Amino acid sequence: MLSTHTKEMDCLVGDAAQVSYKVHWREDQFGFAPFARKESMPKYEAILLLSFGGPESKEDVIPFLKNVTSGKAVPLERLQEVEAQYALFDGISPINQQNRDLITALAEELGRYNSELPIYFGNRNWEPFIQDAVEQIVNDGHRKVLAFVTSAFGSYSGCRQYQEDINNAVENIQVDDLTIDKIRLFWNHPKYLSAVENLIKETMLEISAEKRATTKLLFSAHSIPEAWSETSPYTSQLMAISNEMSNRVAPDLKWDLVFQSRSGPPAVPWLEPDIVDYLDQIDKENTDTVVVVPIGFLSDHMEVKFDLDTQAANHAKEMGITMLRVPTVGVHKTFVTMIRELIEEALDGKQPIAEIGTPWICTPECCAIRRRPESQGLERE
Repeated sequence: MLSTHTKEMDCLVGDAAQVSYKVHWREDQFGFAPFARKESMPKYEAILLLSFGGPESKEDVIPFLKNVTSGKAVPLERLQEVEAQYALFDGISPINQQNRDLITALAEELGRYNSELPIYFGNRNWEPFIQDAVEQIVNDGHRKVLAFVTSAFGSYSGCRQYQEDINNAVENIQVDDLTIDKIRLFWNHPKYLSAVENLIKETMLEISAEKRATTKLLFSAHSIPEAWSETSPYTSQLMAISNEMSNRVAPDLKWDLVFQSRSGPPAVPWLEPDIVDYLDQIDKENTDTVVVVPIGFLSDHMEVKFDLDTQAANHAKEMGITMLRVPTVGVHKTFVTMIRELIEEALDGKQPIAEIGTPWICTPECCAIRRRPESQGLERE
């Protein structure tokens, strides 16, 4: 049931500048979201694209993995196992180049609408680092910045930790009038949903009419510790978008949400089922084709290219199951248009829009973790 009330608070989305919102808040099963204007809209001077980062040579891999696992009890042997996975791709993760391509596409999109906002690029775990990007922004004379994070869903590592990264960078640079506001989550933005829908439909064209009855949709996302899921909207958002996409593209087919890329100690429970384990349990008499939608990812980086295109695809082949993998949104024109609209929303105070639930704005308690998990495991990107 929806509930509506009014309150004034400091929102995490503007926490770096302690931006005050006086809003009406609407609550649903996906969380809280404001549906009134901010009292005063800042005039942003630059865009900062934030991402996870990845190595771009064989020599980069171990230093990159050490950055990812800093403060966590991950043995060198585990890093070397992951290094071997990167070696299959000459030590090069696609993610940095994919983000450069996205920046180019976004700059062209903004230019078509007479916007000359410069776009900067910063990563959490590899060059160019977030701190370096913020220092460059300040050196170039910008003080009001809007940050877009390449993560659609709410979780600690996919949302809140990026806000912490922003806050740390602002604190370290010690410039009093620097403001970096993080753009809201966009998992339910109409343009994002449209881009994903079109990509699934294009892939489904490869399935013959006689094969359709034995085809199943699998929506895959990065697994996270169950404890993180309990304090975030991650699972509910993934279930909602998966159900929406299934209804749009193939209401006659069965679907499931699966997870991948699990890491960390076996004793720590993470979200399941893992996609490879799920494939083991498939009733091959009724399902001989799976369409895998990497719903939790925006680009075809290592956790898509290796975990899905290599591990899961090879396992499906061994079992005699045909696996089709839907492309990620990448630089899909509709997705790039969505980013422009989110920027305009922040610039002009436009009404946030969503097609499932309400437009999501993070509150200070959102996606908090009880303690920083030193043994949380090894993310890649």
